[in-house]
Amino acid sequence: MNVQPTPAQQQAALAWLSLLHDEPSSGDQFRFSHWLRADPAHAEAYSQAQVLWELSEGPARTLADEEALALQGYLNAMATSRRSRVARWSGALAMAACLLLMVSMGAGWQPSRWVDDLGADYVTAPGEVKTFTLADQSSVTLDADSAIAVDFSHGERHIRLRRGAGFFKVSHTGEPFVVEAASGEARVLGTQFEVRLQPAGAEVTVLSGRVGVTASKQGPQQILTAGQQVAYADGRAEPLHAVDSESRLAWREGWLNYYKAPLAEVINDLGRYYPGRILLLNEEMGAKRVSGSFPSKDPAAVLTALQAVLGFEQHSLLGRVIVVR
Repeated sequence: MNVQPTPAQQQAALAWLSLLHDEPSSGDQFRFSHWLRADPAHAEAYSQAQVLWELSEGPARTLADEEALALQGYLNAMATSRRSRVARWSGALAMAACLLLMVSMGAGWQPSRWVDDLGADYVTAPGEVKTFTLADQSSVTLDADSAIAVDFSHGERHIRLRRGAGFFKVSHTGEPFVVEAASGEARVLGTQFEVRLQPAGAEVTVLSGRVGVTASKQGPQQILTAGQQVAYADGRAEPLHAVDSESRLAWREGWLNYYKAPLAEVINDLGRYYPGRILLLNEEMGAKRVSGSFPSKDPAAVLTALQAVLGFEQHSLLGRVIVVR
């Protein structure tokens, strides 16, 4: 008879898996054996936890290291006592800790977000798209899971994109309007444009007006007009090119549009709308190209639709982690 464990049983199984990979005592092993025999659903839950463990080994260890470093940055920013330290997670303990935190707290456990939010003036949560009016009557629409810091005190209107993406409608005041992202910046007087952080660098897309983009503070400036886009990373810009800016910016109306985009890019975008984590574990599958228009409000349904076409596997745990392979 096939039994389906409850979310509480699945979470308990992950806790046992973590404990057993961290030099358990004989008493721990005895209590685990008693728990395992107490209910057939416990054995099924533990089996599912082992599958997730095996699927997520590499990414979970990487995420654990990243989150430990980000948490240390958060503690430093909060001027915590020098005695405070974040232990380096490593090996099996790193994997266990990260998996448990991901499934038990979902998007809430992400110190990198805390660091971004600590210095931000406007923030959106995963799945939230919101428009804010700035002090100069310009507006910014933040994509899901995004954050900006605003400083209008030094003779120019300066925005720093700390996470995600923002679409800016800039009012004309005579003062420069500058959006800093990664190593570069976009400088305008009156226009509508998007700045989006990428895994490396950033990307600027112009809907109307003119934007001067530099990949570094000392770098040359490229002038973009309506329907043009440029990406930059590590202080170097790619050649600008034409795009359908209305289609690329449709996320403001709840749609994600792609033409021959890598699946990895699509999954990365869906992750901003999912209240947990989506882990892609298959690089070859991630390179497959995707074209289509998808609603951003239901990322799990989009993944199911893509699965039917591309044939990848996906595993879900507690509604907090989706593993794609």
